[in-house]
Amino acid sequence: MRVLLIAGGWSKERQVSLNGAAQIKEALKNLGHEVLFLDLSPDYQELVNKAREADAAIINLHGAPGEDGSVQGVLEDVGLPYQGSGVRGSFLALNKALSKQFYSNHGLKTPRGGLYYPQGLLHRIPPPVICKPNLGGSSLDMQIFYSQEEVNSFLDQADSKHEILVEELINGLEVSCAVLDNEPLPPILIQPVKGNFFDYRSKYDPDGAIEICPAPISQEASRRIQEMSLKAHRILGLRHYSRSDFMLDQQDNIYILETNTLPGMTRTSLVPKAAEQAGIGFTDLIARLLSLALNSNQPR
Repeated sequence: MRVLLIAGGWSKERQVSLNGAAQIKEALKNLGHEVLFLDLSPDYQELVNKAREADAAIINLHGAPGEDGSVQGVLEDVGLPYQGSGVRGSFLALNKALSKQFYSNHGLKTPRGGLYYPQGLLHRIPPPVICKPNLGGSSLDMQIFYSQEEVNSFLDQADSKHEILVEELINGLEVSCAVLDNEPLPPILIQPVKGNFFDYRSKYDPDGAIEICPAPISQEASRRIQEMSLKAHRILGLRHYSRSDFMLDQQDNIYILETNTLPGMTRTSLVPKAAEQAGIGFTDLIARLLSLALNSNQPR
């Protein structure tokens, strides 16, 4: 089978995407497939041309474009099956402020927060707060502030073209939980080593974080996190797989932070790690995702 592997792009997460794509490519070749690699560019005609040569696609893009539904829309238009969520679910999940509203609509506890825009905060949240790009991923450009003066200074210098989500800071344990084919995988406890939280350095620097799977938390907390991860997956209209991130505070309150529709896919990334704990090796995971793509109706 000819599989179009789409990676790279022009977001700040380009290198993360390419690193994962190299390992996905190896797995696809081990499965006996011919790999057509595309480093996505703003010339979408190149994507269309490549898509017309392939039997299926594996998307390994992070941030926009890719996680915003744009690439998915092009692939649907030319009739090429792909793994992961469709246009609507991709857009909803990438937009953190919007997905938080969906969580709240359906009874999932999420930190209080609001968008910053040039005229001021949509909802003023007293410090300590965490500021993050509303449409970004890989924990890039996330910062914690403990005073209103720090927040104001940061927002005054922020690029007004980019939406910033300002959230209350939840102290506690960071836990991530993936869903694969409508089944939650074992949660993973994340203990940052090179930062105060699971930021870009903690995620991608060697020994940047300790990741324990299954998470050494109570069975009840683990069960609730799995239930919340699956519920988030469903209410956002996602398919095949996703990964949601949570905070577990000292009173065992669980807060959902965000849901990722194209989670990292190196062999040591969180979803492959959880899948391995569930008895699914990396190559088998790629085979499973490809099979889901081929056997699913295209979302519209």
